[in-house]
Amino acid sequence: MKKDLNKRLIDLDTISEEELLDIRINELPLKIEGTWLSECIAQLYKELEEKGISFRPQCYLADEWLTPKDQTCIGIPFFLAHSTLIRIEKKYMIDAEGDTKTMCMKLLRHEAGHALLHAYKLNKRKSWQKIFGHSSLEYSDSYKYRPYSKNFVRHLDGYYAQYHPEEDFVETFAVWLSPQNNWRERYKGWNVIKKLEYVDKLINDIKSKKPIVTEGKQYWQMSTLRISLNKFYKKKRHYWAEEFPDFHDAFLKRVFSEPDEENNKMKKRLDAAKIIRKYRISVIKTVSKYSGEKKFVISDLVKDIQKRSMDLKLVVDIEEQSVVLELTAYVTALIMNYLYTGKFRGPRYN
Repeated sequence: MKKDLNKRLIDLDTISEEELLDIRINELPLKIEGTWLSECIAQLYKELEEKGISFRPQCYLADEWLTPKDQTCIGIPFFLAHSTLIRIEKKYMIDAEGDTKTMCMKLLRHEAGHALLHAYKLNKRKSWQKIFGHSSLEYSDSYKYRPYSKNFVRHLDGYYAQYHPEEDFVETFAVWLSPQNNWRERYKGWNVIKKLEYVDKLINDIKSKKPIVTEGKQYWQMSTLRISLNKFYKKKRHYWAEEFPDFHDAFLKRVFSEPDEENNKMKKRLDAAKIIRKYRISVIKTVSKYSGEKKFVISDLVKDIQKRSMDLKLVVDIEEQSVVLELTAYVTALIMNYLYTGKFRGPRYN
């Protein structure tokens, strides 16, 4: 009874951030009903109906976007259920994944593909395996992709369709389902058109049939998360953001100059740290767009570079745009190494 009372007393519109961070996630007064998320889910169901698909994946609040393995339900991050929590997520993680209707619908279509795959056990079909491969292929922490490949659709950032056979199907399904995507025209002449046509034929075959798996277990749902928001974000940042020693000196000293008081006065040189800070957001957006990596990981990396340049008291001798190009190229190299190996530090940076 006391727990229920505390839950009702939490006002997410007026509570201070300090108080909010001390609250356990399962105590937050959140639900999907009556929020903008319910409108997005209704839109997903409408799109499925328009395609003649009777299957409706159940949605629930979880710790992140997911469709549990072999289950038919969709987990939506709890923080998307309230604007205050979206703000907190952005503060600690730079991004709040799915916080716009456009992005939320992209992710819902993606997860619906997983749920449909599990509901009808599509990956057991030989025809599916011939087109997409075997689901038994192990998921890894990183993957190499071909940015210009026409064998895969482009839906979520990071060329996600190339990650795993199931992700290939799910991303293909999401493109096929989207009412805004004229896939026949968009992918005309691409090899991936065969996958899209297969999905079209496959859905036509199963849409009138009942799912093989009718119920899904809601793993990692919000009601089971007894961790405080403060600890949740500490663990989340630790999981995503690798701590690494200062190893940027070679790059910094190549691009910038050592301090020289006499010359600095004559040329009125700018601090390197100020220039990096000035273009930090632009660099983060560019690298995130083309690498698909989380913005907060890139942000932390750029902040480290900025801090080190400040410690070294480096100054700028070249044009600002040249600095931006050098910095973007360097950060991109580190991030790509991280995507391929799980580490920022590669052999060439030792």
